[in-house]
Amino acid sequence: MLQTATILLAITALGGLLMAGIRFTTKHNPPAWLAMVHGLLAASGLTLLAYAICTLPVPRMATLALALFLLAAAGGAVMSLAYKWRQRLLPAWLVVAHAITAVIAFVLLLLAAFGQASP
Repeated sequence: MLQTATILLAITALGGLLMAGIRFTTKHNPPAWLAMVHGLLAASGLTLLAYAICTLPVPRMATLALALFLLAAAGGAVMSLAYKWRQRLLPAWLVVAHAITAVIAFVLLLLAAFGQASP
């Protein structure tokens, strides 16, 4: 389950990179459909990760990864509801903070899913 969650979140990250590229190169927000797909994929990966944590013995890094992903998700929700919904340009600092938090969480999840960490 951790490996499947990792794959889902890797695909999510590709969409995040695309959206960050759009935001920083065009000075416009990415299209709403792309943000929605990104959020839905992230929610799928996080749900699977949370289920794995609740039902299986998993490394502690997976739990820390979930906490950081939830923090990143909160930042994504703020970007969507407070900025994108109101058609305001996403603040660069928030996009970067969201990305850094998600990358750290993803690395922890990679180590938990594919590394030699024990539960």
